[in-house]
Amino acid sequence: METYRNPTEVQMSQLVLLYHTNHRGELSVGQLLKWIDITACLSAEKHAGCPCVTASVDDIYFEHTIRTGQVVNIKAKVNRAFNSSMEVGIQVTSEDPCNEKQWNVCKALATFVAQRNSSKVKLKQILPLTEEEKVEYSVAAERRRMRLVYTETIRDLLAKSVIQDDLESRDCSRMVPAEKTRVESVELVLPPHANHQGNTFGGQIMAWMENVATIAASRLCGAHPTLKTIEMFHFRGPSQVGDRLVLKAIVNNAFKNSMEVGVCVEAYHQEMESCRRHLNSAFMTFVVLDGDDQPITLPWIQPQGEEGERRYREASARKKMRLDRKYIVSCKQTEVPLSVPWDPSNQVYLSYNNVSSLKMLMAKDTWVLTSEINKIKLYTLEDDKFLSFHMEMTVYTDTAQAFLLLSDLGRRPEWDKHYQSVELVQQVDEDDAIYRVISTALGGAECKPQDFVVLASRRKPCDSGEPYVLALRSVTLPTHPKTPEYTRGETLCSGFCLWREGDQQTKVSYYNQATTSFLNYVTTNVAGLSSEFITTFKACEQFLLDNKSELALSLQNL
Repeated sequence: METYRNPTEVQMSQLVLLYHTNHRGELSVGQLLKWIDITACLSAEKHAGCPCVTASVDDIYFEHTIRTGQVVNIKAKVNRAFNSSMEVGIQVTSEDPCNEKQWNVCKALATFVAQRNSSKVKLKQILPLTEEEKVEYSVAAERRRMRLVYTETIRDLLAKSVIQDDLESRDCSRMVPAEKTRVESVELVLPPHANHQGNTFGGQIMAWMENVATIAASRLCGAHPTLKTIEMFHFRGPSQVGDRLVLKAIVNNAFKNSMEVGVCVEAYHQEMESCRRHLNSAFMTFVVLDGDDQPITLPWIQPQGEEGERRYREASARKKMRLDRKYIVSCKQTEVPLSVPWDPSNQVYLSYNNVSSLKMLMAKDTWVLTSEINKIKLYTLEDDKFLSFHMEMTVYTDTAQAFLLLSDLGRRPEWDKHYQSVELVQQVDEDDAIYRVISTALGGAECKPQDFVVLASRRKPCDSGEPYVLALRSVTLPTHPKTPEYTRGETLCSGFCLWREGDQQTKVSYYNQATTSFLNYVTTNVAGLSSEFITTFKACEQFLLDNKSELALSLQNL
């Protein structure tokens, strides 16, 4: 039987030769970026049936270097198509053909736009079939939401961030003036650099950017740096054959073992043109490795002028946000701690993780039907160190109204006896809020009641057929520490998904990934578990029916 293969999947394998490598015999990251972009573009065009251009690239973390004689394997497939844009997932591995060893190099997500005769093309939808495809399809909508607000989010966070100024405490004898690292280079776009429409390959531009950034980094450290991270960036517009691209790079800040280099790309077509087009900007993080592949301590950077000091301070803020983003967004589900500290700098990423975790749990195809009582189904799922529960029922009420009722956590005590009280701690924005929940004790009257501090994130459907989502996860707040009167409870992932199944008909699904304390409770109370869950869910159904007409005036807000 032939193995299933995604219809948009494209694979590329390249043997790394001497002219692909740097002085260390390692594959140039610029060359790798070109191969990644070509593979991803071919996957996008396979789905669109027409030419596509690179619109953006998410953060890329390089985990392993590739050496001369090794093979690079790149696999790309379309995760989801929107109106005229699509998200392409890319996975890069390397192998040594002599000993069959393999390494993960990096993963990447790129957005491509389909164009025909310079006009955008409406794309057909992707039909996910496997569990992995369903997860990527579902989470792609949340990643797109994060990309659309990325620039504004970063600007707001930089404006609000309190950045410690340590310039005066640094050792001036090891300082390098920032202007010494400045690099400017020009490239002429020729036909080999462009696609069949004459637009410059995004990967080619990224390779040129990596080149000038590497030169800037080497001027700081007096050595050959290694690129570790490229931060998410957007292409603001296309460039064509005949354009001159001016690439500028400078080291913004140097930390103990890493440095941030900022790169800007501008384009003009004729030498006499006075107005240059800003194509994109990016921030790249470099390290310098010793003979044992360990990062060495770097010289400090001396910012010069107001502009230099602004770049210096913003680089410090971006470093913290980068670490938050990598920690929260890139971690495997089992590696994320139950409660993550809440901070304005990680607000967007925690919200993303909250919703995407619930969608990943929802997309799993190993749920087992445990019981069905009064048309309420209870499923369980044992996965790694978690035991998850999923309840499902159909309620004859409007889906948008049910979403409004269930997403108001302050009303949950009306139907859930486990919720004694709910306090709104902070209304973060229209879609996210933080609550403190007091719940009944697990294990009987002799035990202390529990309290939870949870982030509630709600999402409306991106497309028809998608659910309304209310996701919950624990966070920690300095204003709400643990107290002696309560046992601090934690939830990694729980919440509701609501599907419209017809006029005044809604499928309501509740998911919960159980915590350790709850697992202990389950172990000694297996017999009553199904009955307790179903009784609570039945009360939820009655709550929705009792309030069927109450929120009719609020539906215009959805």
